[in-house]
Order: sequence, then structure tokens, then C-alpha cells
Amino acid sequence: MTTTFPSLTISTERLVLRPYEEGDIPAFVEMMNDDLVVAWTSVPHPYTQAHAEAWVRDLAPAERAEGRGIVFAVTEFLTQRLVGTVHLHGTDWRLKATEVAYVTAPWARGEGYATESVLAVAQWLFRARGFERLQLRTAADNTASQQVAQKIGCISEGVLRNAWIARSQTESGEWTEVRTDLILWSLLPEDLDGLGDQLPETGYSAYADWSGPHR
Repeated sequence: MTTTFPSLTISTERLVLRPYEEGDIPAFVEMMNDDLVVAWTSVPHPYTQAHAEAWVRDLAPAERAEGRGIVFAVTEFLTQRLVGTVHLHGTDWRLKATEVAYVTAPWARGEGYATESVLAVAQWLFRARGFERLQLRTAADNTASQQVAQKIGCISEGVLRNAWIARSQTESGEWTEVRTDLILWSLLPEDLDGLGDQLPETGYSAYADWSGPHR
């Protein structure tokens, strides 16, 4: 039984999802230091060049190689600019189930990139890899992430009480930890059927086959 994801790219009309590269590091550092990313994720803060180098060179590749998941850098097709990340993690190969997390860069918000990229990954996961369940968890006050879950067709399965530690910025600019509830969402293959024309046109290729947008 296959227990690792392949190294590949997923393309839509506007986006290319691919493995992280050394050239992504400066933009990745800036993205992970954004206030909303700090507030709703557990990434170190401040997020340093060393953190990013470890993620791109070692941690993200190990996620795929060890069968725990796969990490995609989300980039604009035309500009190749980094606009976000999609991370599958906690993969159960027997159940054919995994969890998704996503981040959108502050310079790319409002474009629907999170919805488009997660839907593209879900289509690939269900149709090409035969998975049966994709789940995600959103902090109770993270309305932007909840809107993405709703747009991609997820069903809310309930509340995990007091299950997460978010961060809140004080008037002095310092960050403090606060406990919060999590909302559990799930997406099944049949849930995509109701989205119709909202589904992005996607293509898949081995990473070595992608040579960037045509100029």
C-alpha cells in the first residue's frame, strides 16, 4: 500500500502549487510574520530566516518522505509570486484521510486564492489518490478561515472546546496566548459534486516536468 505522496505540482488557471524552493524563503518569512498568521497558527514568532530555511530544506520534504503529509507552496501562475501555502498533515493511509491547513499571504488576500488552492488539492486528493476524507480545524473567531471551509463545501461537524491556543496582541504590541475553541470541518468526495462550476480546472504533473509559465 502506498504510504507517501508523490512530489508534484498542481496547476489551476491562476495558480501553481509546488514544493517549496530556496527562492521562496524571503517571501515565506514575510508571510509567516504577518499578524493574522501569528494570531491563528502555532508558528514561532518572530519567524526567522533560520526557521524558513529549516522548513524549506528539511521539515517540509520530511513531511512527504515520511508519509505524514505534503506541503505546497501556492504561487501565481503568471508572476510566480508566493501567495500562500497548503499543508496536508496527520495523514492516515489506512483510513485514506488527512487534514488540511492553509495560509494566505497578506499581499494576496481577497483574491480567492485560499479557496482555489484548497479545492484543487481536494480534487487531486479524492480523484487521483483515492482519499475518502479531508478535515480541517478553524479557531472559533477565525471567520476568514471558516469562510474558506464553507466555500469549498465542508460540513461543520462540531466544536472542540478549549482545544487550541491562539495569540492576541496587546495595546503595547506584545503577543499573549489565549485559549479558544476549534470548529471541526470535513469534506468528502461527494461534497464536491454540489460545487459544480465553482471547481477549478486542475492539472497535475511530476515536479521535475514543470518548467514555469510560458513567456
